[in-house]
Amino acid sequence: MNSRDLANLAHLRRARDLIDREYARPLDVPTMARHSLMSPAHFARQFRAAYGETPYSYLMTRRIERAMALLRAGASVTDACMEVGCTSLGSFSSRFSELTGETPSAYRAREHSAVAAMPPCVAKSRTRPTRQTPSRIREAGRESAA
Repeated sequence: MNSRDLANLAHLRRARDLIDREYARPLDVPTMARHSLMSPAHFARQFRAAYGETPYSYLMTRRIERAMALLRAGASVTDACMEVGCTSLGSFSSRFSELTGETPSAYRAREHSAVAAMPPCVAKSRTRPTRQTPSRIREAGRESAA
């Protein structure tokens, strides 16, 4: 890795830190790109290459992660949705289900005593959402191969 690559990673980390810190604010790719001192298109390509997902996907994962904590604490689905910066309950619920494999209401209703007993740093890593459903691209690839 050369010094230019390291500089790019440092710039990308600024944008990722912005997302981690300001996930509840309205953030778009041009805003994130400004923090990384890159053009929006170049930023989006570089972010995906460095972190394995698009900036928007990373933002939504952080929002869902925080919503999971709010739901475990007893917040309503609507309150959790709005608290994390989502403006559409339908889009929030769809993304939540896509990442966790269950609806926000089902997640909220489930028992979470094991998570409550964990240190926060362990709980955060153990409950981090990951995509549970196959992507549409992979599904399309399987259909065309059949």
